[in-house]
Parts: sequence; structure tokens; C-alpha cells
Amino acid sequence: MDKQKRKILVLVEGAKTDVALMERLLSVYEIDFKYEIISYCTNIYTLYHEMFEDNDPEDMDLLQLLKSRETDPSKKALFDDFYSDILLIFDLDPQDSGFAPEKISDMVNYFVESSDMGKLYINYPMVEAFYHMKSIPDDDFDSYYATLSELREGNYKARVNRENRNHDYRKFAATKEECNIVIRKNISKAWGLIQKESRGNLIPTQGEILAAQLNDIQNEERVAVLSTCPFFIPEYNPKLID
Repeated sequence: MDKQKRKILVLVEGAKTDVALMERLLSVYEIDFKYEIISYCTNIYTLYHEMFEDNDPEDMDLLQLLKSRETDPSKKALFDDFYSDILLIFDLDPQDSGFAPEKISDMVNYFVESSDMGKLYINYPMVEAFYHMKSIPDDDFDSYYATLSELREGNYKARVNRENRNHDYRKFAATKEECNIVIRKNISKAWGLIQKESRGNLIPTQGEILAAQLNDIQNEERVAVLSTCPFFIPEYNPKLID
């Protein structure tokens, strides 16, 4: 499709941190398509319930589902537009009562193409993972995990605030050069998690990453800190993070 005609819908989980991060990435990389960032305002397991639990997702229209949930009449028209691509940005939140490996696997296996049903990017354990570096680069990043007990007790966000380089998300990775380092570091960690050698500009699939994470959750009761939401940048144009 002609890039001049591309319009992207970015569906994010939260209304603050998620929106701010996606707006920063789109701004820093000067992505040249039009876009709308919409907050779902609840987690991925609610989306599973609405689209998968008692339905065949093939029979569902994601945009119309979102329109039916929108309480602001002025925003409903957004879901009647045509979008060339849909990105879904959600947290794994394995501590959530709705979490189940088969649920998240079903969604990762369904939302695989941004120009069709949409492409799902999962943040492990949540969006704050992007900011979980004490320096840029952080040589210890590969060793960062969040335990299930830490997540159940609600301590992970406070930990990121303590361990974040600036203790202020607005000042973290403020330049393209720093964002490049953060993205490349997450891609490298993803390859390590699936125990495969990095293959040039390629990125592990969301399914491969999820399988490795679910294995750690089951066997070690921990999840590797990993931000996959910025992976859409090199998937759009690998040269952007060179």
C-alpha cells in the first residue's frame, strides 16, 4: 500500500504510560503515516472474553467491538474509519486472575498480521518494562526478571521507578540514538530467551517469545522483563534502528 495512504490504529491497554510511550516512539522515529492511539482501558483478558470466549474471532469485527465499548460519542466515529494496519499493545500481567496460557496463546496466534486482523505485541510483564534499565545500555538487562510473587504483591512498578536510569520516564530514552539501544537490547534479549542466534534484522515471533515466557512462568514462577511494543519500529523499517 502507498505509504501516503496508510493510517494506523494503535490500540493500547492503558490511558497514560502506554499512550505516552507510543506517542514518543512515533515522534522520535518520525513515522510518516497517520495514526490514532486508542486506550482500551482494561486488560487483554477482557478482550479475550469479548472476542474469543464465547465467539469465533473470525466472525467478530474488532473496530465495531471497540466502537460499542466507547463511552465518548465524539470518539465513536474513529472506529468507522479505514485503517491499513492495527497494532494491539497489551501487558501479559500473569498475576491477573484472568491469566491462562491457552488464552494468551490463542490471541498471539490470531493477531499475527497488522494489515488483516491486527498484530499483537505483548509487554512482559507490563509496559513499564521499556523503562526498566538503570543505564543505556544496561549490561545487566538480560538478567532482569519479575517474579510472580512480586507481581501479585504489586511491587513491580515501584521497582522500575527505583531502577530506572532517570527515575523519570519522560527523560528516559529521549533521543533516537537511545531508543535504538533500548530496542536493540530488547530484541537481543528476545533471541536469548528463545535460545536461538540472532538472524540479521529479523525479530523473533511473538509466538516464540510467548512460548519461552510461559515456560519460565510455569517452571520458575518468573517472567523475563521484555518490551516488545517497540518492535513495530524495525518491522516497519529495519533501517530506522541502525
